[in-house]
Formats: sequence, C-alpha cells, structure tokens
Amino acid sequence: MKLKQLETLLGDLQQFTTPKVELEQYPTGPHIASRLLYTAESSFDDISNKVVADFGCGCGTLGAAAALLGAEQVIGIDIDPQSLEIASMNAEDLELDIDFVQCDISNLGWRGQIVDTVVMNPPFGTRKKGIDMDFLFVALKVASLAVYSLHKTSTRDYIKRTALRDLNASSAEVLCELRFDVPQLYKFHKKKEVDIAVDLWRFVPKRSRVKDN
Repeated sequence: MKLKQLETLLGDLQQFTTPKVELEQYPTGPHIASRLLYTAESSFDDISNKVVADFGCGCGTLGAAAALLGAEQVIGIDIDPQSLEIASMNAEDLELDIDFVQCDISNLGWRGQIVDTVVMNPPFGTRKKGIDMDFLFVALKVASLAVYSLHKTSTRDYIKRTALRDLNASSAEVLCELRFDVPQLYKFHKKKEVDIAVDLWRFVPKRSRVKDN
C-alpha cells in the first residue's frame, strides 16, 4: 500500500466526539499516523506479519494503519470505553480484525516481550506529569523489536537520556520531526488550531534473556 492511499483511508476514520481533557485526548491525524506506520514498515520491516500493540489507542488510527500494512495481529489498548467503541467501529468500517482491550497501561499485566512492535501517541504529560514516560516504560518491557512513539521536540534530550539509562532501551533514535496539529477541542484553547513540534522516535528494547536463549 502506498503512503498516500494509507493517509486517505485513515482520513475517513471517526474521531472523538466528546474528548476528555483529563486523558489528554487529541486525535492522531492521518498525516502523522500514516507516516509513523509507513516508516516503521518500509524502513525497518517492523509491521507486516508482526504482532503490533497500539498503546492508548484512542479511536484506533495507529492500530488501523498497522492492520492495513499487513500486521499479523493488532491489539489496541485504552483506558476509555467510549474511545474503544469508536475504534471498534472504525475497524469494522475498514473490515479489519483488531483486538481491543480496556486497560490502564500502567496496570497492564503482560509479562515479557510478548508483542513485536508497540506504536503509540502517548499523552504529552501536560495534565499528568510523567505519563508519557510511564507509557514508554511499559512499551519497552513488552516489545521485542521496536517502539515507535511521538513526543514533544522540546523534550528530546530528556527522552533519549531517560530511555537509554532507565527504561531498557538499547537505542533511541529520532526518525523525523513532525508538526502535530492540535485542533480547538477544549474550552481553554484560545486558537482555532495550534501546531506543536513533535519527534517520531524509534526505540529498540534490550533483548530479554528468554529471547536470547
């Protein structure tokens, strides 16, 4: 599937009707979502025939992209049941087989590296400080191949230092800088839309002893 076709399909997905500010719910636009997954597949072969988890899946855009690019299994995880309802409808509309799990990522009971790849657009941590790193901590524990994640460009040095030192990453690389379009969703938003500079990261977890044997 070509990048433009993937972006077009993702552009037709339903998004939040009543987003929850406490969960920092912002839709991952088709431009960013398509490039994240297309890069993961075309440059690193981390999607097709792989088990992919979409952490904080929201309306399921990243997971849908993974399924469209030939993932063997896609698991979308989110704490919000309303988001999962929309994600399920989106998967159904595209005739995609995606498993959805309602769960707080910090309480995810997975043991070991049981998925190949994690893709995510985690909360940036403006409402709950450090939640972006909580997501990354869990992702690097359960992925065997790679974690693809979006983080504010302003946090680049901190993200790299923490991932390598504290979060089980063997490598942490910024693949590109993107503009995240934040629409006017909440009452405190003064502008119609704002562009935020974000980095697309690829983290490689240290291999577990089980995998090495």
